[in-house]
Amino acid sequence: MKHILLIIATGLIMFSCSGNRDKENLDIVAKYVNAVENLDYDTMASLLDDNYVGYGPSYGDSITKEQAVESWKFNIENIYKSIKYNKSRNVAVTIPSGPNKGDWVSNWGELHIVYKGVAGEVNIWANSIYKIENKKIVRSYTFYNEADALRQLGFIFVKPEWIQ
Repeated sequence: MKHILLIIATGLIMFSCSGNRDKENLDIVAKYVNAVENLDYDTMASLLDDNYVGYGPSYGDSITKEQAVESWKFNIENIYKSIKYNKSRNVAVTIPSGPNKGDWVSNWGELHIVYKGVAGEVNIWANSIYKIENKKIVRSYTFYNEADALRQLGFIFVKPEWIQ
């Protein structure tokens, strides 16, 4: 009987610790999403680890913390008037083994982006997945349909052979 109580108590402690860590990780991503929405690159930078690497949206795209912050500064000053998450949902998961072992938070969002000048507005579905270590975002993968955003801005896609 003592062994069963010990196993139950250990399980509850582990679940409780994992639950607290999940909540902390969800809070970190919520703060990051809020910083994106408020065009606050200082807060974005504070939540990214110095060794941060972000991937996407295109296959082969990658960006470091320094590049990400500079890119956001440029976008905020020159491109985006506003970014609004019409819908945003987060889920935390821990991968126990393998090359992606660790604590992750996935964010699904419907974003409404207004561009400065006459560029226009777009609505996109976006998914960003964040790996959290030591209360910092160390890696992310972001997916959205770049072609759909460009189409909404009025771009037309044609094959070179169609322009003859």
